[in-house]
Amino acid sequence: MSNDTGLIAAYILDGKGKGIKVGWEEIRNWKPEKGTLWVHLDYTSPEAQKWITQEANIEEVPSEALLEIETRPRSTLYSNGLLCTLRGVNLLPLSDPEDMVAIRLWIEKNRIISTRKRKLLSVEDLRNSLEKGNGPKTPGEFLVDLTDRLTGRMADVIDQIDDNVDNLQDQILTMESHQLRPVIAGCRRQAIGLRRYLGPQREAMSKLHNERVQWLDDVDRMHLRETSDRMMRYIEDLDSSRERASVAQEELMSRLSENMEKRMYVISIVSVVFLPLSFLTGLLGINVGGIPGADNKTAFLVVCLGLLGIAIIQFWFFKIKKWI
Repeated sequence: MSNDTGLIAAYILDGKGKGIKVGWEEIRNWKPEKGTLWVHLDYTSPEAQKWITQEANIEEVPSEALLEIETRPRSTLYSNGLLCTLRGVNLLPLSDPEDMVAIRLWIEKNRIISTRKRKLLSVEDLRNSLEKGNGPKTPGEFLVDLTDRLTGRMADVIDQIDDNVDNLQDQILTMESHQLRPVIAGCRRQAIGLRRYLGPQREAMSKLHNERVQWLDDVDRMHLRETSDRMMRYIEDLDSSRERASVAQEELMSRLSENMEKRMYVISIVSVVFLPLSFLTGLLGINVGGIPGADNKTAFLVVCLGLLGIAIIQFWFFKIKKWI
């Protein structure tokens, strides 16, 4: 269905797992006895905004929340419905998973209104299940199904971050620093980006299974609790990955610092060895009269042997002092 008018899709749930696709005319003429209505809108569309604010018969605060541009995961119970904002990982091509996509929900006993700007694959999966006849039957099942799909799609992304950090720890001693630095930064950025929204989302989902609403039965609450627990495990995995990435970065910096110290140590030894030699050659090279051996043909050889002897004595002295 075209979303030129803001309507991405709309279904009337038959209570058996199937959704009948409808348009604006059926939405405006819908009655609760016809079945649960799900309206999925693009909130950037003027027509969708007009319908939400003027025709949907929703309280002012929830209607404004459905149209907000920037949102954080939350759930709030009102007198006639539940407002819920959730986020899912962005798995669209050429997109960053941590750039999470928001979906805003207004759920009543017989009606569901959802809004979004960017496409969310979990919602597309939910639409497909409704069209195949194995979708949710009630608003409670709809919320459970959606949260489960949103959470399930996070698993592969979080596992990938964890695997990347494991590989980093194995490569610290073999790869060049300039190759590892952007990889470590990318892992930390992904973990921090996902953690930013998963924390509030877990709190919102924990609050969901405690809300006393008629259309949420005990089975739905149990599933929401399980999803919330799974979300908590994902958060712990992200925290672990972020900490291990930090440790890997510290190991890399320690390795770089150690290599730098070794190089500076060698440079210092060479400088100390050549300091007296440079002094003597500089002293003998001044362009004034009275330089010893100026007229002696073997003076150059004697000076070279003397300088070599001084260098050997210096190395022996450094060895005795255990400086090298």
